[in-house]
Amino acid sequence: MSGHSKWHSIKHKKGAVDAKRGKIFTKLIKEITVATRMGGKDPDSNARLRAAIAAAKAENMPKENIERGIKKGTGEIEGSTYEEAMYEGYGPGGVAVLVEVLTDNRNRAVAEVRHVFERHGGSLGAAGCVAWMFTQKGLIILPKEQTNEEKLFEVALEAGAEDIKEGEEEFEVITEPSLFEQVKTAIEGNGLAYTLAEITMIPQTTTTLEGKNAQQMLTLMELLEDNDDVNHVYANFDIPDEVMEAIS
Repeated sequence: MSGHSKWHSIKHKKGAVDAKRGKIFTKLIKEITVATRMGGKDPDSNARLRAAIAAAKAENMPKENIERGIKKGTGEIEGSTYEEAMYEGYGPGGVAVLVEVLTDNRNRAVAEVRHVFERHGGSLGAAGCVAWMFTQKGLIILPKEQTNEEKLFEVALEAGAEDIKEGEEEFEVITEPSLFEQVKTAIEGNGLAYTLAEITMIPQTTTTLEGKNAQQMLTLMELLEDNDDVNHVYANFDIPDEVMEAIS
């Protein structure tokens, strides 16, 4: 599986999601605010806002928090003005890394991102150095032990899924961004439970890591995501399952 999928799995095993729920809420509200400002407050006509609200609900964010984020985006209540930026770099072992930022201070954000890279076996690169390795796709992850495989393939492919990949513990359903909502709705409508559903950046190739490089890469991912200005981190690492289990 891709580094993104494995990172999602290990975060849940470590309990990182629950332990940092307050920080997650803050980032989700920022995304809701920016999505509203750019595309309006109606999720039916604003796909980015619709996805942000779905992500917030998946984290059990209270309805009033979501509404507050939307009102910040429309200007009904006061809020910070955020800029979007994408930084690119290399992690341990030459792993390609994309860092998506939503910040009210670009200089602070890039300085902190660079510091994390340099302290943990990586380096920040020039614009365009690794972005070409990634393609924007819809990604839906389902646990194998709770999924009817035959039904998943039938439903997802009929709804327009591009590909379905099978890992040791999970299925990955890949879609074009424009068909993501359609495929997700079909999966939900057929009673299939997923653990992650989002528009993401999927690498065309992966870099296998072991030993010190694997540990450093996971630390780099964790510290980047822990930064208040960082919205998402994407990387093309692949760590063998036995190495991942030993680290976790």
